[in-house]
Amino acid sequence: MARGKDIDGSMSVPTFYGKELRWKREEAGLSLDAFLKGIFYGKTYLSDIERGERRMPLDLAQHADRVLGTDGFFERHCEDVRKARRGAHAVYFEKVLEAEKCAESIEEWCPILFPGLLQTAAYARTLVRSAHPAAEDEWVEEKVTARLSRARLFEDDHSTPEYWVVLHESLLSDPVLPALEMAEQLDRVVELAERRRIAPQIVPRTCGPHPLMAASIKVMTFPDAPPLIYIESSYSGDTIDDPGLVKQYRKAYDRLRAVALSPVTSLVMIKAAAEELRNGKQPDRLE
Repeated sequence: MARGKDIDGSMSVPTFYGKELRWKREEAGLSLDAFLKGIFYGKTYLSDIERGERRMPLDLAQHADRVLGTDGFFERHCEDVRKARRGAHAVYFEKVLEAEKCAESIEEWCPILFPGLLQTAAYARTLVRSAHPAAEDEWVEEKVTARLSRARLFEDDHSTPEYWVVLHESLLSDPVLPALEMAEQLDRVVELAERRRIAPQIVPRTCGPHPLMAASIKVMTFPDAPPLIYIESSYSGDTIDDPGLVKQYRKAYDRLRAVALSPVTSLVMIKAAAEELRNGKQPDRLE
């Protein structure tokens, strides 16, 4: 088989190694099915890796080296790809970064903070600075830029996941930013909702005890993989794929959504709170 085009070393690390994998596979005369024989990954998964859209798991890298005779090349560079995909994000968040891009649906419950996918630069900057008060400005801005870049998934009409977010009313009535900046944060939620990119719901203060009072969670489903749960605290996070626990969390999320206000009513509340902030008033609490 004729040699393919040289790999462009200026491209991103995941894209570089994805293209290298494809070139080596095609040079060996192997189809996707033939290459995957003996390992439990699908063609879609492999195609995503070759396009630089998914990281290569260690077992698949080892399989590639065995099948293609690449003398440990892909196994040695697995960590390079992992670090490049993670960028300025925390180590424990790397699986979520990949999962968000491949998800068919994302459902979040955020009782204390607006989730990263919905944050404005001012909001993200305030949270990063509050968690790392001694950090250099450049480091903080890298974190902010990395967080904002995740929201690109709302801009692609063909691959945008169905996104549902349940928020506590305190996020509207107890702002953490100056009034105008907080209004911009609420406007961001409104803008995404009106573009039908997200469906927000508000859990009112008056609802009493409700599911998931002690946790913020993200539920992600996929067309080609089992669902995944992500839970997070200030300096750590964990992904859960155990079927029993995933089922329990999903049931709790459904019960939580049932006690929240409707998306239409919730959007009206968010708009009203933003307007009050722009007018210099503290948003009213729902009584």
